[in-house]
Amino acid sequence: MSHEVVEKNVGLLAILVILVISVGGLVEIVPLFFLTETTEPAPGVKKYSALHLEGRDVYVREGCYNCHSQMIRPFRAETERYGHYSLAGESVYDHPFQWGSKRTGPDLARVGGRYSDEWHYVHLINPRDVVPESNMPAYPWLSDTQLTGDDTAAKMAALNIAVGATCPKCELYTEEEMANAKEALMVTDFSVEGGKRMATEAEALVAYLQGLGLASKQW
Repeated sequence: MSHEVVEKNVGLLAILVILVISVGGLVEIVPLFFLTETTEPAPGVKKYSALHLEGRDVYVREGCYNCHSQMIRPFRAETERYGHYSLAGESVYDHPFQWGSKRTGPDLARVGGRYSDEWHYVHLINPRDVVPESNMPAYPWLSDTQLTGDDTAAKMAALNIAVGATCPKCELYTEEEMANAKEALMVTDFSVEGGKRMATEAEALVAYLQGLGLASKQW
């Protein structure tokens, strides 16, 4: 078959292009399903607690991923600023995946433990109070909105399916954990009757952020 035949036949050209892309994609993607680096959790990486899981959902819902990546590339400029470059095994429990190199704000893959909880709360309510040059929008309503926990168990069950299909050695949620998911969202607050209340969305989001990258401190 000559090039002339292919170039003059649009339908044939389209079929051959799709065939080449499909084969190339399979060659690149299929091996990833069998590499331990992509199918096993990195040392120290654990599944999300109920509170962290709800915080991650707030993070995704509010579109934080549009400005903040969670992927430190293996470049000197990034590793000196953020720490150890990101590993695929850190994100085995992430569905949807949070990698990406486009960012407006700083990368958050190693933000856990860098700032106090109070700093994060103030930063969410009014970022300019702690970072005067910040162009991040404020999220004051997160501190006023309590979690309900009505669908936390369902989220855990869905994550079990997604994680179980891609990471055979990952730890899944147990029936007991799913049954007690709503109770796990309670936080101590002596200003209310009983000394406990449901966590706010801000508290869940801060808990999620404070857990990012902690495993890398062991490497």
